[in-house]
Amino acid sequence: MASTLSPSPVTETPSPPETSERIHNAADISVIVIYFVLVMAVGLWAMLKTNRGTVGGFFLAGRDVTWWPMGASLFASNIGSGHFVGLAGTGAASGIAIAAFEWNALLLLLVLGWFFVPIYIKAGVTTMPEYLRKRFGGKRLQVYLSILSLFICVALRISSDIFSGAIFIKLALGLDLYLAIFILLAITAIYTITGGLASVIYTDTLQTVIMLIGSFILMGFAFAEVGGYENFTEKYMNAIPTIVEGDNLTIQSKCYTPQGDSFHIFRDAVTGDIPWPGTIFGMTVVAAWYWCTDQVIVQRCLSGKDMSHVKAACIMCGYLKLLPMFLMVMPGMISRILFTEKVACVVPSECVKHCGVKVGCSNYAYPMLVMELMPNGLRGLMLSVMLASLMSSLTSIFNSASALFTIDLYTKIRKRASEKELLIAGRTEERIDLDAEEERHEEADDDVDNDNPEETRGCLRKAYDLFCGLQSKGPKLSKEEEEAQKKKLTDTSEKPLWRTVVNINAIILLAVAVFVHGYFA
Repeated sequence: MASTLSPSPVTETPSPPETSERIHNAADISVIVIYFVLVMAVGLWAMLKTNRGTVGGFFLAGRDVTWWPMGASLFASNIGSGHFVGLAGTGAASGIAIAAFEWNALLLLLVLGWFFVPIYIKAGVTTMPEYLRKRFGGKRLQVYLSILSLFICVALRISSDIFSGAIFIKLALGLDLYLAIFILLAITAIYTITGGLASVIYTDTLQTVIMLIGSFILMGFAFAEVGGYENFTEKYMNAIPTIVEGDNLTIQSKCYTPQGDSFHIFRDAVTGDIPWPGTIFGMTVVAAWYWCTDQVIVQRCLSGKDMSHVKAACIMCGYLKLLPMFLMVMPGMISRILFTEKVACVVPSECVKHCGVKVGCSNYAYPMLVMELMPNGLRGLMLSVMLASLMSSLTSIFNSASALFTIDLYTKIRKRASEKELLIAGRTEERIDLDAEEERHEEADDDVDNDNPEETRGCLRKAYDLFCGLQSKGPKLSKEEEEAQKKKLTDTSEKPLWRTVVNINAIILLAVAVFVHGYFA
């Protein structure tokens, strides 16, 4: 069998690059350029609007973020390019059960907002390893979890997101993957390094809007193409490829025939590919770790103005998490209907011909749908959607990883590091010798009525400090003002009216969660 598969002509151009010609037009390119301009403009606005001159300002956006950008950032941080590729591909292969992974978040987001975040705020922490140190004592656990979290960020999250985004870029643009990835990383790094969490949150908000608009448009095109929901359910069960033999392989029918329970999220406990005990119990354990203790998610909640805003953000994100079933999973299933021979291929040589991969082409379900159904201009919008999902995930991971490194590891190496030094460490910039500078300005820093150091700095230095948020922080606070500020940062009180409003909305969200699970069970 190996000798049959190995001579596959790698030099032949598979079908995805053939369609890449279609996105090289003025309308699509204009939309993509507008997208990048908007993202950079919002990032620059957030950078100049917020105080980035303190660790709290850089990593927690000054704890002054309202509920709607916080909720949008929670959603955008979670939804990466892997969702568009993975959810759609799994939906094309096995039906809607994968959406249970998304709906599991509805309950756990409420657990996060109502139970976990108040504890974190009361503890006055910035990172999860920092909380473990305060909770259990000792520094070894803090360092261990920091290193483990950084490894997960780099080795698993960033790599999987970049791979998923690369699939779409390869199909749509035909660019060299390494060049495209380098450009994306450079752009995301610029406003993550300079703007801090505030810049990430507000660009996430813009990218959430772009993702939703583009995804809804594609969903409309997809359902219109198959003739509505009822035709969709009937046609999916008949989406069977015609080429099911070849390469000296005997392929069982269950490998290419849609399952009988394709439209059920709860499947047989023994024979189901995603058994219901795992969906209800096993998945909940993993989801509880992600939604309630993961640095990327928790860091956004710690940036909220007060507990009511945090709870409202969790509710908003919960409603948004209802959408992947309809925006990603079902369009992926429709892609199988429209491009059965490609998306549902099972013979290795056929799959290589269609997408250049022997193990199957289901990962191309969503990109193929975009390239074949969307007209000029909207195709560029959908590429922007994929870029938005990729960039929002990367910026969130970068910012959280820098918080983990700075707060939990760098402070162990440099026990007396100044706040300015911590900010530079958190941005991963080249470290300058701050000790000499601190000695020169030690007396001035201790004096409440110190002279403004900007008067002795040149224009380039002032511009650099402004760009990186290292400008003067203003007069020193009195002890009473410092105490009041600390109390505010650990305050979890709520106004009775808004506490009642968010509690009622939480109950409504739980009712919606029960309904959708029951309807598709």
